[in-house]
Formats: sequence, C-alpha cells, structure tokens
Amino acid sequence: MIEGNGRARARRRAARVALAAAATLLASCSNDAPRGDRLALADCRLPRLATAAQCATLDVPEDRGRPGGRTIGLHVAVLRANTLSPKPDPLLILAGGPGQAASSLAAFASRLVEVRRTRDIVLVDQRGTGRSAPLDCAAFEPGDDADEALDVDPLPKARACVAELAARGVDLAHYTTAAWIADLEAVREALGVAKWNLWGGSYGSRVALEYVRRHPGRVRSAILDGVAPPSMRISLDVWRTRERALEAVFAACRDAPACAASRADPAATLEALRASLGPAGREVVVAEPRTGVTQTVTLTFDALLAGLHPLTYVPELAGLIPAILARAADGDFAPLFATAQLVGSDLAEQVDVALHYAVTCAEDAPRVTAGERAALAALRAGRLARAALDVCDVWPRGDAADGHATPVASDLPILMLSGALDPVTPPAYAEEVGRTLANHRHVVAAGYGHIVSPHACGPRLVAAFVDRAGFDTLPSACIERFANAKRPPLWTGRLGPAP
Repeated sequence: MIEGNGRARARRRAARVALAAAATLLASCSNDAPRGDRLALADCRLPRLATAAQCATLDVPEDRGRPGGRTIGLHVAVLRANTLSPKPDPLLILAGGPGQAASSLAAFASRLVEVRRTRDIVLVDQRGTGRSAPLDCAAFEPGDDADEALDVDPLPKARACVAELAARGVDLAHYTTAAWIADLEAVREALGVAKWNLWGGSYGSRVALEYVRRHPGRVRSAILDGVAPPSMRISLDVWRTRERALEAVFAACRDAPACAASRADPAATLEALRASLGPAGREVVVAEPRTGVTQTVTLTFDALLAGLHPLTYVPELAGLIPAILARAADGDFAPLFATAQLVGSDLAEQVDVALHYAVTCAEDAPRVTAGERAALAALRAGRLARAALDVCDVWPRGDAADGHATPVASDLPILMLSGALDPVTPPAYAEEVGRTLANHRHVVAAGYGHIVSPHACGPRLVAAFVDRAGFDTLPSACIERFANAKRPPLWTGRLGPAP
C-alpha cells in the first residue's frame, strides 16, 4: 500500500528518532564513554600526537602508609579503539628510564593501528614524570650555556634538587617501582579493567615483570622490549654494556674495508684524544649548532665519553662515531658537540632525572658492592659511573619491594624483543629472564639497537601477539626480516658511507 506524503514523513521522522536513540544507546557502551566509575575521561592532547586522546587525573596517596597525607595526581591517557565494541583488555604502555613519561610515547602508541582496531591503548605517566606530579627541579633543567652542558658531575645538582623538592614537601622515598606498581593497580581499578596486556620498554620491561610477579591474575599477555632483568643494576651494569657497544663499533670499523681505509683505528684515536685533553680537560673552540656562533669551552675526556655513549643506542648514530672521532683528532669538535646536543636535548625533554635517581638509588645502587665500585676504574667511563653512584650517597632512599631482584616465574604468554646492537639491554638479558618463563618467545633483531617495536614491521608483530596472546600467528616474514637485518654502514666521509 502506498502511504500519503504526511504519513510517510512521520514514519521517516520516527525512524530517525529510533536510530538516534539506538545510536545513543550504542554510544553509552562504546569507546566514547568512561569504562570506570572513578575517571571522567575528556579530550586532551599528548606530545607528537596529531589526534586527541582521552585523559583524566587519578589522585593517589604519595605515601600509602599515610592515606590522609599528601596526594599526587596520576595522568592517565587512553587512545580509544577504532570500534564500537572494543575488547575488554587494553594494551598498557610502560615507559623506560626510569624517568620517562608514558605520554612521551604517544607517537609510538599511535603507530599501533592494528592493536587499536580492537583495543584501547592506555598510557599512564609514572609518578614523578610527565604530568604525574613531575619531580622537576631547577638544578637539572637543561641550559643554553655550553660549559654547563659539558659539566658531567651530577652531585652538586643532586644536592640542590633534593633540597628544592624537600622544600616543596616531596617525599622522595615514595617514588619507587613498588609505589608505581600500586599506582597501576589503582588505575586499572579506576578504569574498570579486569585484565590488560602489557608492553614494557627498557626499565618498563622491569616494571612489567614486577607487575606480573605481584598481580599475575591481572595480566593477559606481556611484551618486553629491551629486556631489563630484575637482577640488572642500572647504576652499574649500563656502563659495562655501553663500553662493549663502543668497542663493537670500533671493531665494525676495522672489519669494514671502506671504514678501515678512511679512518685511523677509532679506538686508538679515542685514546689519543684522552691524552690530548689531559686529566683536567682543555679549551676547545666549537660552533654553537643552532646559531653558528663560535665559543670556547672546556672539554674533558669524561664529557667526550658522555657525548659518545648515547649515540650507541641508535645504530644509525653509532655509525657516525668513527667520523666524529677522526674530526675531533683533527681539532674539529663541532660534529661531536652538535650530535651530543641533539641527543642530549631530546633525552632532557623525555626523562625526569630526579625520578631516575629516586628509583635507582633505592633499588639498584644498594646492590653494588664496594669491590665493584672500585673496579669501575678499569672502564673508560669509570669516573662517570662513580659520579652517578655518588649521587645515591646523598639521595633520600626508599624501600625496595622484597624479592624485587629475583627472577620472575610465570606461565603467561610473554614475547621478548631484543636489538642485537643494544648497548644497555643486550639479548643475553632476555635469555636470562626467559629461563623462568614457561611460555615465552624471544625475537632478536640483528642490526637494531635499543627498543625494536617501533621499527619496520615491529608494530605488526606486536599486534599479532596481542591479538591472540600467543605465538602461533606471529608474522614469520617480519621475524625473518629482523633476524637478517644488518648493522647500518659506518660513515667514511663527510657526506655519508662509502657507496
């Protein structure tokens, strides 16, 4: 039967109202609605993220032993799944450092598009970092003065920072991994999440392991990238592994005909620079990278090493080291200064130094023996290592959780990723962790450095694992690509590697 125009319009209006009501009902169950009853998530912006996230602040006690005492706000950000019916177990991103805020990894999280097809991604800034009551202090703020940038003695700055934070009422003894685990449980409950998947990078992998130890029933799966075993003492062990990474770069130059032909032995060049700079350093002239203005600075051998070590984290930057040393030996320190400033400024933006010391002075430095401390003199960077440990002699020390340095035993599905060229968490560390994990797989990316997931097909590998919480559908072509990757070529001239 054909209806009249008025009746047809009425039916269409009724249909639109019904559809709108249905859409409203769906929206109330969709990714636009808060899923917990304690967090009112609202649109927000995160660093280097083009689209809006959903954020909220969760207040927690600074000291859980004094519930009525000082509170701090935890910054919680959620990248919503691209579906109206997301899976109930989101992916939680645990940042590294210690001292890195998870919000600084928003750009990486946004690349996990296949994960976000079905799941939310949650980023929580660790207490003391980012927007979670950051432990900012003037002493550790990066400055524009070149001589200040080359000052590698952290002890005076640490004393000033401790005094400043104490004057603000901050109790540094409660900025530990144990407190962070308790914070994560509070966030999980506030979000109404029964279980979540974990991605932990570097120190974040240590946090993930500790969370698995303390709350195994709240974890569906875990990805550990750049695996930091519980036994690792960040305050000590990174100096040894960085030294080996630097030696590996020197060996790669000797083994590459183009590098060996165009560069003197970089290890010998470094030793010649040590002799040239002397115990107290000497004045050198450099051009300020941003302005081109020349200035005279006092460069010590320790400052030179402090500029080289961060380059080993990224193989493409490590490939510059022989050329940087050759230029420095010729009296041109501008490439060293420019590259170190580039990397250093990025680290200063992302890492809260005070939180780093709060964690490592409580959990790592106490496990360094007097003999091991004395043995640091044999390392090129021995004075840098001892200076970092000296900070812990004046830093307020919190309590580490019982058994925090012991292996974690679990039968949860755990995927571990390692860069073969990683200078701080080499593949051997993942092998150590894997001995007590009954259900794990370890993928080593040859030719890659610290943190593998963001590179090449890494996001697809992460998504495949999280989707099934298992290894049966991991993309074999991706694993093969990582396994066969080569070290980036070393720079043999001012314009790049030899063809």
